[in-house]
Formats: sequence, structure tokens, C-alpha cells
Amino acid sequence: MVQTQVQSTADGAIIFDAGTGIAPTPAWFDRTQWREHGGASAGRGGVAFVETPLGVCALRHYRRGGFAARVSADAYVWTGAARTRAFREFRLLAELVDRGLPVPAPVAARYVRGGAAYRADLLTRRVPGETLAALLAQDRLDAALAARVGRTLAAFHRAGVWHADLNAHNILIDAEGTVTLIDFDRGRLRTPRFAWQQDNLQRLLRSLRKLGAREPGLAAFWHPLLAAYHEAMARPALPAAGTAA
Repeated sequence: MVQTQVQSTADGAIIFDAGTGIAPTPAWFDRTQWREHGGASAGRGGVAFVETPLGVCALRHYRRGGFAARVSADAYVWTGAARTRAFREFRLLAELVDRGLPVPAPVAARYVRGGAAYRADLLTRRVPGETLAALLAQDRLDAALAARVGRTLAAFHRAGVWHADLNAHNILIDAEGTVTLIDFDRGRLRTPRFAWQQDNLQRLLRSLRKLGAREPGLAAFWHPLLAAYHEAMARPALPAAGTAA
């Protein structure tokens, strides 16, 4: 269970898991302080894998995308500590870990104030494995993997978990076949509803097509994924999580 604690800093605050027994400092969010492992991941802002006193962690600096990045690459409008991207993602991950869902365990997050704006970072435990996108590129998608992905997505949806960017880069599979979802920036808990759940699935399908998945291979993966997903979703309903969105 994640033991959430918040401590103030000179220019912001850090939220962290006090259960680790180690309180982080602002230096933890400076990648130059650490020895890096395995380079950095692709994607907006990128993720550096760094050695910390708690082992190898993923360090992400929040960056803006699209048109907003032309105004500022990484500054967000300040609307309160609880609404910062970093604190919201940390708390969501902590909740999902406590529920036993496969996500990276949060280590710490921070925001740094600067006038009416803030910047933020997040540290999570590193999850070993390859992304679904990488397995697609290696032609390693099969029906068994599809079923595992489908059941995992159903577990999140049954719990009312909405992933804001469910794409093939944000699904990890380890050597034992365990499926983990990563990058919960802007994710939240919602009352389970067919509409948003289907939108989530369609987002993933578009991602696979964008990455080059073609018929009939795509159908051979997608159909067993949906079959396993719907079978898991048909089980007795879980209590609704969160509030309606």
C-alpha cells in the first residue's frame, strides 16, 4: 500500500510514498544527479531510467504537446497543488496500486512554482518489459498475448479507470507475459460506461493501425483481444469507482 505524504520545498512541494522509508529531495528530479540505465524512452518529453536509492526508476518531466507547446514547452497554469499534473497522476497511480491493478508504483512527484505557472516531474518504479508497439514491430503479436491484453484492459475498465492515451506505446509486456499499463497523465476514475470504454478500445485500435498493423494480422490479434475483453467484462459487476465524468 502506498503511504502518501507531502512535504513543502522552497519553490513548491513533493508528494511521495513514505512507506519506502526514504524522503526524496528536489535533487531526485534532476537526471544529471543519477546514473542512467538503458537510455530514455520515446514519446512526448521522454522518460529517463535512472538509478536512485530505491533502485532504477523512470523519471519523466511533464511537457506540453501540440499547439500549447509553442507557447511553453513545459509550463502549466497554476490552479492549485492538488490539480497539478504530477500530483494527480501520483495519487491515481497510488490508488491503482492499492487496488492491485498492474501499473508502475509511484515513488515521488513534484511541482515547482514560478509566478502563475508551474513545472512538474514524476518518479515511478521501472517496469521491465517491451511495449506492444515494439512487439508489433517485431511481428510478435499472437492470440495468447491478445487475450492477456484484453483481460487486463477489462480489469481497468471494470474498476472505472480511464486511460487518457491508451496506445500501443503505453502497454508493457514482461518476460512472463504480464501486461502493465503506463503513463496515466490526465487519467482518472470514472463511473463505468460503455461509451468511454469503447472509445478507449478504439484509441488502441487506431494506434495499432498507425504503427503499421495490417489485415489479416491485425484481425488475428484484435478479435481474440475483444473476445477476452468482453468475456471478462461480462463477469458480475464491480462497485462503481469514482464519479461520473
